[in-house]
Amino acid sequence: MTTQYISWTEDVARLLLRLAVGGLMLFHGVHKVRDGVDWMAPLLEAKGLPTFIAYGSYVGEVAAPVLILVGVLTRLASLVVACNMLMAVYLSLSNQVFALNQFGGWAIELNVFFFLAALALALLGPGRLTVWRGPRWFYQ
Repeated sequence: MTTQYISWTEDVARLLLRLAVGGLMLFHGVHKVRDGVDWMAPLLEAKGLPTFIAYGSYVGEVAAPVLILVGVLTRLASLVVACNMLMAVYLSLSNQVFALNQFGGWAIELNVFFFLAALALALLGPGRLTVWRGPRWFYQ
């Protein structure tokens, strides 16, 4: 295999990872845009946090996924999504960290998957198939 072929497949793989993380996370954001984040206030208050933090979910589930999808500021946006997943587990799933779901799988497996995929994307970068590349160190 040539270096050019490996480079092309790596860029396609990064694009697929961006589509998976950004696209699927955006569905969570659409739900928040449609129905609001008021339901999060009791969860935040129960943990002793200010309720305005709920609006951060718009950043983590709408703005960051859009940036990931188009490949702009992907590393930073991926870290935002990863932090968003940590916050989601902390707020509403902390009692299920060591639990199984009704199908025998890990109760927080989806959240962990999003967290790890976002971290991988933050480490890998967006690749060359983006709307904006920026400096070379930024997309490699």
